[in-house]
Amino acid sequence: MIRTAAWALLYLAATLAGRLTIMDGTSLSLVWPAAGVSVLWFSAQRGRRLRWADPIVLTVITVAVNTATGAPLALACCFVVANLAQVYVFLAVFRRLCPHLWGAGGEEQFSRSVDLWRLLVAAGVAAATSTMIGPTAVWFSTGHVAWSEAAVWFTRNAVSILLISVAGMRLGHHLATGWRFHLAGPLRIVEYAALIVCSVTAYIVGFALNHGLPLAFPLLAVTVWAALRLHTTFVVFHDLCLGTLAILFTLHGEGPFAGITAHPTRALVAQAFVGMVAIVGLSIALGRDERAALLEQLTAAGKAAAAQARLLTTIVDSMSDGLAVVRADGRWIMRNPAAAALLGGVTSENDHVAAPDRYGLFHPDGTPLPPEEMAHHQALAGHAVRNREMLVRNPGVPEGRVVSVSATALPAAGPDDEGGAVVVFHDVTAERRHRDELSSFAGVVAHDLLNPLTTIDGWAETLDDALRLMPDHPAVREAEDSLSRINRASARMRHLINDLLAYTTARNATIAPVEVVLRDLVVDVTTARGDLAAAAGTPPPQFTIGRLFDVRADPVLLRQLFDNLIGNAVKYTAPGVIPRITISSEYDAAGIVRVEIADNGIGIPPGHHDAIFTNFHRAHRSSGYAGTGLGLAICKRIVERHGGTIMATDNEAGGSRFVFTLPSATVEAPLPATV
Repeated sequence: MIRTAAWALLYLAATLAGRLTIMDGTSLSLVWPAAGVSVLWFSAQRGRRLRWADPIVLTVITVAVNTATGAPLALACCFVVANLAQVYVFLAVFRRLCPHLWGAGGEEQFSRSVDLWRLLVAAGVAAATSTMIGPTAVWFSTGHVAWSEAAVWFTRNAVSILLISVAGMRLGHHLATGWRFHLAGPLRIVEYAALIVCSVTAYIVGFALNHGLPLAFPLLAVTVWAALRLHTTFVVFHDLCLGTLAILFTLHGEGPFAGITAHPTRALVAQAFVGMVAIVGLSIALGRDERAALLEQLTAAGKAAAAQARLLTTIVDSMSDGLAVVRADGRWIMRNPAAAALLGGVTSENDHVAAPDRYGLFHPDGTPLPPEEMAHHQALAGHAVRNREMLVRNPGVPEGRVVSVSATALPAAGPDDEGGAVVVFHDVTAERRHRDELSSFAGVVAHDLLNPLTTIDGWAETLDDALRLMPDHPAVREAEDSLSRINRASARMRHLINDLLAYTTARNATIAPVEVVLRDLVVDVTTARGDLAAAAGTPPPQFTIGRLFDVRADPVLLRQLFDNLIGNAVKYTAPGVIPRITISSEYDAAGIVRVEIADNGIGIPPGHHDAIFTNFHRAHRSSGYAGTGLGLAICKRIVERHGGTIMATDNEAGGSRFVFTLPSATVEAPLPATV
C-alpha cells in the first residue's frame, strides 16, 4: 500500500502539472507529463502484486483533477479511457519490440540506438491510440475540435512518454544494478559544471531576453555538446530539464515560440522543439555509447586474438612434429623449428621450397624423389597425402631418417588468394626400425613354430599309413581317432600361425599405394575361389560384380582384404545353399570409393556387428565353423591403414553386408564404367 500511495502522489503531481498548462478556451494541456509517468510506472511494476490498484488510482486521480480544473465529468471519464488505453497499448508494443530491456520484462539497459527508434514507435502508437479517444471526446463534449488540437494531443503525449520513460528506465536500471555515478576526474567535473552554466545561459538568452531573434534551434548546440562528451543518463536528464525550461518560458509568454498567436500552433511548435532536443541528444549519446562498446569489444577481441596467436605460435614451435605451410607459388608461409630439424637443418636459399635433392629426399627404397611427387605439390594438385614415408639423407642426417609426411590443400582465403598446402612431418625412423625388427621376429618365430608342426604332420602321416595296414581292432580305431584329433589340432595351430603372420603384416608392413584396377583384382580373387570350390567338389559360388571404381591402395594388402571378406562370405553359408555374393562400389565426390560386399550366408548374430572386428572374436563359435577370429581384424586393420572405415550390417535379403571405404585413384569424378 505504501507503493500504491507513492504512485498516487506521483501521478497526482504529474496530472496537476499538466492541467496547469491548459490553453485558453480549450480543455487541452500544453504538456502532459502524466502520460510518461503512467507508462513508466506500469512498465516498472511487472510481476508485482496489487497491480489492480494502479488503474483505480489513475482513474480516481484523473477524474478528480480534471473535474476540479473545469472539465465535465463525462469528458474526464473519457480522458481516463484514453490514458488507460495509451498505457496498455504502449506496454503491449514496447514489450514486443524490446523484451530485453529493463521495464519491458528484461534486464538490459536502454543503451542502443535501435532501442530509441523502437521506443519512438511504441510511444507513437500509444499516443495515436490516445489521440483517437481524447480529442474525439472533446469534440462530442464541445461540438468542435481542430486538427491542430489533435496534433498537440499526439505530440505532447509522445514527447512525454519518450523523455520520462527513457529517464526512468535508465535510472531504474542503475538503481536495480547498484550502479554508482562516477565522475572521471576534476576536469570532467569542470566540464559538467560548464555545460550546466552554458545551457542555462543559452536558454535565458534564447527565451528570456527580448531581442526578437529566433534563437531556439541554435540551442541544440548544448545538447550536442552533452551527447558527445558526457554520460548518457546525464544527457537524458539534461534534455528533460532543457525541455521543461522551454515549456515554462513559452507558458509565460517569453521566447521565440510565444510570438505565435494561435495557442495550438504554439503548443505544437514548442513540443516539436522539445522532442527534437530529446531525439537529437539521445541518438547521438546512444550512438556514441554503441561505438565505444564496439571499440571495446574490438580491442578485447584483438587482445584475445593476439594472445591466441602467441599461444598457437608457442604450441607450434614446441611441437616435435614438423609443420609447414606453403603457398601455391611454392613460397613458405611458416615453418616451425621441428620442420627444419627433421630435414637435417637444410633450408632453401630463398623463401621458396627448394628441389628435393637439396633436402636429400628419397623414396623409402632409396630412389630419388621427383619434384612433382613432393607432398605440397600433390596436395595442391588435389591429391591429399596421408602418412607417405620418405627417406631424408643429407649432411645433417648422414645415417638417414625416415619421415612420414601428410599434406592437405588449404582453400583460398579470397579472390586474390591462390590457396596453399599444410604439410606435417613425423619422424618414424624408430617406429620403422621397431616394425622391421618385429616382422623379422615374427617370421623367425613362425618359422620355428612351423618346423615342429611339419614334424608332427610327418609323423602323423606315417602313423596313419601304419594304422591302415593293421587289422580292424577297437584299439586301432581308438588310435585312428586320436590321430585325427592330432591332425585337426595341428591344422588349427598352422592356421593360427598363418593368421598371426597376416595380422602382423597388415599392421606393420610398409604400405606402397599405387593405382589399382579394382575390377581386375576382384575378378582374379573370385576366379580363384571358384577354382577352389571345383577342386573340392562343391558347387562354385555365384558372383555378381557391379561397377567397381579404381582405387589407390597397396595391391598385396588389398588382395588380402578381398580374399578374407569373400572367403568369409563363402564359408559362412548354410549347408546345401549355393553362396551368392554381390560386389559393387560407389564414388564419393570427396575422392572416396565405397565398396560393398553382400552375401546370402547365415548372417551375424545381433550385438556382434562391431565385435567381429576385434581380435580373436568368433560370432559363430558354437556353430561348427572353423576359424581363429583374426580374419576380420586383419580386414579392419588394412582398411584403416588406407585411411578408410569398415562396418558390417544385415543384408535385407538375408545374410551379411560389409561396407568399407578406400581412397579413389582420381580426385575428379571418373567416367561411367561399363558393367
